[in-house]
Amino acid sequence: MAKDEILSFFVQAANHHDFSTDITLHVKGALVTGTIISAASYFSNLKESISEENDIAKQLKEALEQAEESADSNQSDAEYIHLKNMATYVAESKTTPSDADLLWRGKLSEIDGFFLGRMSDEE
Repeated sequence: MAKDEILSFFVQAANHHDFSTDITLHVKGALVTGTIISAASYFSNLKESISEENDIAKQLKEALEQAEESADSNQSDAEYIHLKNMATYVAESKTTPSDADLLWRGKLSEIDGFFLGRMSDEE
């Protein structure tokens, strides 16, 4: 499946020019809403979320550090979009998650559509 070139442009702007905007994605019948961030920021935030200090945690942090450095230097077309403060909406179920600042990574070629702006539970 081909990626949307406009969505790819937003991702490239985030990855290479510190661009960020709220967006809602249509993914296989679900809505995923959040704020676009760069791949490097995604890996950095993910690395910081690991609080353990054992050998496995250290290895994970090192791998995420390498991914962050690679993302910073990578100038090729993006394959993934990264969101912070995300929530998902599926049919009439409650949002997932409800009160968490979660990170999200999705494959650009699997996104069916998008609109700029966030969905909110607030009425």
